[in-house]
Amino acid sequence: MIYSERLKYLREEKELKQYELAKTLGFHKNGYGQFEREETLFPIIHLNTLCNFFNVSIDYLFNFTDKRKYLHSRKEINAELSGNRLKEFRKENKLTQVNLASFLKTTQSNIVGYEKGKFIIATPYLYMICKKYHISADFLLGKIDEPKYFK
Repeated sequence: MIYSERLKYLREEKELKQYELAKTLGFHKNGYGQFEREETLFPIIHLNTLCNFFNVSIDYLFNFTDKRKYLHSRKEINAELSGNRLKEFRKENKLTQVNLASFLKTTQSNIVGYEKGKFIIATPYLYMICKKYHISADFLLGKIDEPKYFK
């Protein structure tokens, strides 16, 4: 599970029902439960909306850290900065676009699109990279500048 436990905990902490949270955030009320149970994964943009609502980091939601929030965290994801950081990460780890695509079980053209900032990396790919390499999802998405890596 990527985020379901923490998401449910945060929702219950605010004493909200699934349909109430869905309505508050403008999500489809029936679909929200599927997202929370991870029957369908939230697109990273919607996860960011949830993190902003609950005032937590994506790293916290992914259960990479128990620290709820980073100082100087930006609310928005910057696709261009995220792409540059993904490319920098890939090169630091001596990975080609083909290697990274193979690890993620996607295409090289998707990696090119992410690195050029055409679109934001998909939730499962972001999670896989961060979990294996202990790099902050918030950092890769351009939401924070430090810390780059988590322990």
